[in-house]
Amino acid sequence: MPELPEVETIARLLREGQGPIPAILERRILAVHLLWERTLQTPAPDEFRRRLQGEVFCAVNRRGKFLVLQLTQAVMLVHLRMSGDLFIEPGSATPAPHHRLYFELDEGLRLAFNDARKFGRVWLTEDAQTVLADLGPEPLDDSFTAMQLHQGLQARRRQLKPLLLDQTFLAGLGNIYTDEALHRAKLHPAMLSQNLNTEQATALWDSIRQVLREGIQRNGASIDWVYRGGEFQNHFQVYQRTGRPCPVCGATIQRMVIGQRGTHFCPSCQPLPEGR
Repeated sequence: MPELPEVETIARLLREGQGPIPAILERRILAVHLLWERTLQTPAPDEFRRRLQGEVFCAVNRRGKFLVLQLTQAVMLVHLRMSGDLFIEPGSATPAPHHRLYFELDEGLRLAFNDARKFGRVWLTEDAQTVLADLGPEPLDDSFTAMQLHQGLQARRRQLKPLLLDQTFLAGLGNIYTDEALHRAKLHPAMLSQNLNTEQATALWDSIRQVLREGIQRNGASIDWVYRGGEFQNHFQVYQRTGRPCPVCGATIQRMVIGQRGTHFCPSCQPLPEGR
């Protein structure tokens, strides 16, 4: 699933363009083609088409793992889920087999939502907060502090890995960046959150921000055919490195399941304290 750095990379490409890929800003929607109706969360398909006709893209941002596309009169939110992608392509191109939704734009362009596994969802609303209100803080915001993280950890009695994946606790983290951040912070993923002291919470706060910034700098991670263009996978310390030596200490990277999620860690760098 695309995580914060991958979604931020897509938002940046849509907002700024790159090379032959144009930006989406100031493009007008001429027609809407909804090929898989379950892609649309709200409103009803006919209203969705009607409301988007003639709308212009004014801004592209990100909140957690959501793409936030500001239009003239509304906001369109896109969650990519497992395999979704959103990109600009020539309007003359034959729609790909897994296009679920696409928009004909002016100047002969098309904005396409491609989603092989059909889990991605799209919302059209006047107020983005109707969808985003339950999300936790943005880990890269200046307002998000180490003290805030420590207080949140102390207030919950949960294992670190599932808690960091909880989007109501912290927005944007998934399997990749959680495993990488915990390794950098030298914290076992099964450790109980309330047991972290101030120093450990600060190390975790710093590690989360480090891996996310590096992920964005490297255009995210390309670890599956649904991802494109990133290179952060070439710099993983533990994720998907089961059985290989830890680049820090040389111990063998292990994999375990925590909260039904595969989890990668170094048993030497990240020992589980007694009492967790």
